[in-house]
Amino acid sequence: MSRRSSSSISVAVLAGALLVLATSGASARTLKIATIVPEGSSWLAEMRDAGDEIKEKTEGRVKLKFYPGGVMGGDKTVLRKVRAGQLQGGAFTSGALAAIYPDIELYSLPLLFRDYDEVEFVRAKLDAKLKAGLARKGFEALAITDGGFAYVLSQKPIRKVEDMENTRVWLVEDDKMTEVALRIAGVAPVPLPIADVYTALQTGLVDTVAAPPIGAIAFQWHTRVGYLTDVPIMYLAGVFAVDQRAFSKISAKDRKIVRGVVQAAAKRLDRANRADEKNAREALKNQGIEFVSADSREEVQRWRSISSEATTEMRGSGRYSDDLISEMLMLLQEHRGGASTDE
Repeated sequence: MSRRSSSSISVAVLAGALLVLATSGASARTLKIATIVPEGSSWLAEMRDAGDEIKEKTEGRVKLKFYPGGVMGGDKTVLRKVRAGQLQGGAFTSGALAAIYPDIELYSLPLLFRDYDEVEFVRAKLDAKLKAGLARKGFEALAITDGGFAYVLSQKPIRKVEDMENTRVWLVEDDKMTEVALRIAGVAPVPLPIADVYTALQTGLVDTVAAPPIGAIAFQWHTRVGYLTDVPIMYLAGVFAVDQRAFSKISAKDRKIVRGVVQAAAKRLDRANRADEKNAREALKNQGIEFVSADSREEVQRWRSISSEATTEMRGSGRYSDDLISEMLMLLQEHRGGASTDE
């Protein structure tokens, strides 16, 4: 073999090796995920484990990198960064995505669900439809997870609607759904980002919040209140969503792996979250939070009537799909054995 032929073969081999390396590098993707969920939370631990599993099963082609504790900003800022390509996704409250797809927050209609049996029954039928709706807006919902039931935590006991008068109630920014219900109840809320709530409780800007017991402890809000009204005000859902443009750059095989691993992790999280919620309730009691109840069954019904009125108003707003609301209410009625959702 001539020296020239040998040189040509070496160049071809080198070019082939460089092509393989270039192709391998191009196919590797890191999905940068931001969230307000704090470091040390069950969600973050479970999803980091899921990230390790995804990396292993895709042989390093897909990696998840998490930015917890709001270091990338609140939900609005994270969404902007996702749109700009600085991030590929986030773990959001459902309300945070409502500006993109309002129906994603329908599970959080005030006083809609009474327990997790009802949540599971309805979600089994509607999760897929909500994910499809979000996909039409450019986001892949890898998982919808429990955020827990929110309860009213306050600096004075709230047992009836009138006790809400003159309270300074925190409202998540752009939460149109809760805003309507509070207005019907005669309350003018104080809209703030989650990061500002603790300081607002300290300074007296707000004196009443609605949050799951786990969240109240994680953000230390429980140290600034004395009472919890033991009526589940609303069910909160979280959405782990990624930008479809970024996700589509991953091979179909690897996308399937990512979906499967994240969804399995979400199911484990839901089970753990419900156990943690019981423990958090006990922790609140042990730290001196007094649990109070509505004065009577009739008082609970008054709260539900306000919720029903708010739902009617929202159905007429054109913001939400009336068909989806109808289906959700019919499913609840079916689960309750034909009893009205207002009972």
